[in-house]
Amino acid sequence: MTSKTAGHNDPPVIIVGAGPVGMTATAMLAREGIPVVLIEAEPVPKTDWRASTFHAATLELLERIEITDQMIAEGLSVPRYQFRDRRDGLVAEFDLTLLRDETPYPFRLQLNQQHLVRMLYERLRTDDNVTMFFGSRVDEVAGTSDGATVLMETPTGPVTLHGSYVIGADGAGSTVRQSLKVDFAGYTHPERFLIASTTADISALVPGIAEVNYVADPQEWLFILRTPESWRAVWPVPPEVSRETATSPETLQAQLQGLAPCPGGYPIVDHQIYNVHQRVASTFRVGNVMIIGDAAHINSPMGGVGLNSGIHDAMDLTNRIIRVLAGTAERESELSTFAEIRRRVAIEYVQADTRRNTERLAETDDARRRENQAEMRAIAGDPDRARAWMRRVSLLESVRRFGIGTPPHEYESIRAAAG
Repeated sequence: MTSKTAGHNDPPVIIVGAGPVGMTATAMLAREGIPVVLIEAEPVPKTDWRASTFHAATLELLERIEITDQMIAEGLSVPRYQFRDRRDGLVAEFDLTLLRDETPYPFRLQLNQQHLVRMLYERLRTDDNVTMFFGSRVDEVAGTSDGATVLMETPTGPVTLHGSYVIGADGAGSTVRQSLKVDFAGYTHPERFLIASTTADISALVPGIAEVNYVADPQEWLFILRTPESWRAVWPVPPEVSRETATSPETLQAQLQGLAPCPGGYPIVDHQIYNVHQRVASTFRVGNVMIIGDAAHINSPMGGVGLNSGIHDAMDLTNRIIRVLAGTAERESELSTFAEIRRRVAIEYVQADTRRNTERLAETDDARRRENQAEMRAIAGDPDRARAWMRRVSLLESVRRFGIGTPPHEYESIRAAAG
């Protein structure tokens, strides 16, 4: 397959996975006139409701593909969020407008991830630089001296493609990662997480509640947030409770009624139950094949950073590939720097923070629970500490510290300073 755009004679970049991370990577490369082949196992663009938070650092990065304004127009901008206790009520409230001098987006944007997929699909399906294979399953990926080869099964039969690079954005069960025989070390939480979405107005049922809330409880913590379509509640499901029991209409209704009584019952428009992992791949790159997003690192959703860090991976990697294909950068140093930086961010920020958030909500020791409450109140009550806290959880800190697509020679000085 050859380039569709004058000036680019390299084989296409092959991207496996057309979720928000794979679509973002595709859009970044296509805007530079680089040919891309996008492969997706599902027959149509994904409609998964699971992730729904976009942080300030991510909205800044998505300006590069000119999609941020459309997202904000369709989404819900949330400037404040709360830490609550199921017994004690409000513990602390954080106001993201404290970051207004540091970012043009001092809020969390609540927008279900399938909307970003839809927006980018509508744009990319008519882009001459993009070839899409939906309903096509990748069976094997192998690196070559001048790129990589993908074997896939399409609706019309097997196809073999050769690309200059292969990017695996194909989720936690990544075929690309498995083909590379890359270890995915970590652990799986014993409980599963359940998301239920309702059109009931929870803010009317729980006075004073914010549009994003982390609710601690030693028996059953909750994460409650609002999106443009609905309110969503996330809670843990003990391992001994079957999927059928956990997702039955009676159980879902009882769980939501336990949050706040709703006369006439909660109208439930969607629900999902899934296993939760804390895992990081041993490397994000083997030769000319790279993995990003959930294919490279997966974590608890407490903090809303999984989707965001995956988009950051995509932006970092594609910036490097663009430079390499333009002949202004050296391939080995660029790709090695991508793998090192993004794995470091995954461990030091994404994994550390989401694990800490989940443990804080589920703490069973009463003395530690009180200590956690006192700490959160102290942070929220001090504008400087609150800014530092929100800078980190919005991923502004990691982006300012390591950059996105930072050239290798600049990263050397960052690494020396960071230790």
